[in-house]
Amino acid sequence: MTTPSLSWDVVSVDKPDGLNVVIGQAHFIKTVEDLHEALVGVSPVLRFGLAFCEASGPRLVRRSGNDPDLVEMAARNALAIGAGHSFVIFLREGFPVNVLNPVKAVPEVCGIYCATANPVDVVVAVTRLGRGIVGVVDGEPPLGTETGEDVADRRDLLRTIGYKL
Repeated sequence: MTTPSLSWDVVSVDKPDGLNVVIGQAHFIKTVEDLHEALVGVSPVLRFGLAFCEASGPRLVRRSGNDPDLVEMAARNALAIGAGHSFVIFLREGFPVNVLNPVKAVPEVCGIYCATANPVDVVVAVTRLGRGIVGVVDGEPPLGTETGEDVADRRDLLRTIGYKL
């Protein structure tokens, strides 16, 4: 009997500053088409590319989207992460807050690791079976706790951009 081994890898998501990314876990090849349909239904101006790492059979990175550059970027990043059943979505002309509920409503989606425009590192466990996402490092650590003025600024911003009344 061989002793199971475990090693770690950290994959930095390769994307331009400010571009939004959603990284998650799903469970079936149908994920690609269902995610595509969910994203198209969000907004006619949403531009996206998505990729899904198949975990059995031909084990391909399946891809789709309506923006060829984002599709290529999603496929490249999904391949670098290389974790079975993981998916990567890049967004333009829309924000994660606009797509998270439709993405989570896709029956194959098991969970979301992050939805952000920040720099992201993906922490990957490597075993004899392959690679799996353990978690993500999303952005940088806090520099302090908000003051009363910061609270007022946050509340004003949310109302200015239309997320709160």
